[in-house]
Amino acid sequence: MNLHEYQGKELLSSFGVRIQRGIVAQSAKEAVDAAKQLTAETATGWHVIKAQVHAGGRGKGGGVKLAKNLKEVEDIAGQIIGMDLVTPQTSAEGKRVHQVLVAEDVYYPGENEPNEYYMSVLLNRATGRNMIVYSTEGGMDIETVAEETPELIHNEEIDPATGILPFQARRIAFNLGLSGTAFKEMTKFVTALYTAYDKSDASLFEINPVLKTSDDKIMAVDAKVTLDANALYRHRDLAQLRDLREENQIEVEAGALGLNYVDLDGNVGCMVNGAGLAMATMDLIKQAGGEPANFLDVGGTADAARVEAAFKIILKDPAVKAILINIFGGIVRCDRVAQGVIDAYKNMGNITVPIIVRLQGTNADIAKELIDNSGLDVMSATEFQEAADKVQEVLNK
Repeated sequence: MNLHEYQGKELLSSFGVRIQRGIVAQSAKEAVDAAKQLTAETATGWHVIKAQVHAGGRGKGGGVKLAKNLKEVEDIAGQIIGMDLVTPQTSAEGKRVHQVLVAEDVYYPGENEPNEYYMSVLLNRATGRNMIVYSTEGGMDIETVAEETPELIHNEEIDPATGILPFQARRIAFNLGLSGTAFKEMTKFVTALYTAYDKSDASLFEINPVLKTSDDKIMAVDAKVTLDANALYRHRDLAQLRDLREENQIEVEAGALGLNYVDLDGNVGCMVNGAGLAMATMDLIKQAGGEPANFLDVGGTADAARVEAAFKIILKDPAVKAILINIFGGIVRCDRVAQGVIDAYKNMGNITVPIIVRLQGTNADIAKELIDNSGLDVMSATEFQEAADKVQEVLNK
């Protein structure tokens, strides 16, 4: 589950991580009020207006701008709120901006030059350990840094049994070239950041940039936070931070119906029982010359109501040119699934794309007979290759 920047910063702050302070606003007037409050609390004269959407690269799309007075705060917030922000991480249509973060200016003059660093915490699946990835090249696309100057990226692996140790935090600060007050501040920052990651059951914390201010404070200027959805039962307060407006609406609807659905970019809709079989079905579609339009696991109770709900979800995607239903009847009997398909088809009455139904397992022969004798425009199959051939046939028409 992704968090907005302002939510991620609030989470970090609760664990003692120094952050760039800000106030979220949902209108231009609220943005001006937030700017006034920030000025009173922090003495900041300028403000940064940041679009709050679940996507990186906001600055490149015009979603992050500096305001030097209250009039500019009002004008910029009015421009950003309501816009469809297009970034390298969004679709061509972009994402609608519903709110902005009005943040303090932290690039103030002082004794030293400010410096930006990159830092993220995530799981290294190859070793089963958490790791901190960091670089002196903050504020840039880390992918570009990794490709062009990989020697500038460091990583520190953390044993989850012990957590981050003091010498590891010091090594990170040393590799970033820090000394004196900034060195001590960075060790505190790194330790608090890892604690926040660990205690919140996150799968990713990415801070880009981590800023060393002109007076040697270390703070998070941005925050990309992804929480492990499987652990949210332990964090009821964090689960409430979910913003459904930022998620794929078909996936949200499918989740509410108890369907495991992931939207993809292909042309063949999939309806399968079991995650493993669903993955194999997607491979089957690829081999047949098509592209899977979704991952959809209907689970073990593929009755008429559930099948009908799955049909409706799949057909919300206008790119779907065919639907492949692939069911292995172990716990559920194939004839019941077949009857569910027939009932759902009749209830909906407006399915215009070809449907291939492959049923294998308990009562598969009875199921095939039910489909074949239904009088509906549904093709049945019992073997994997047979289903693949029929998918290819309908796509080539």
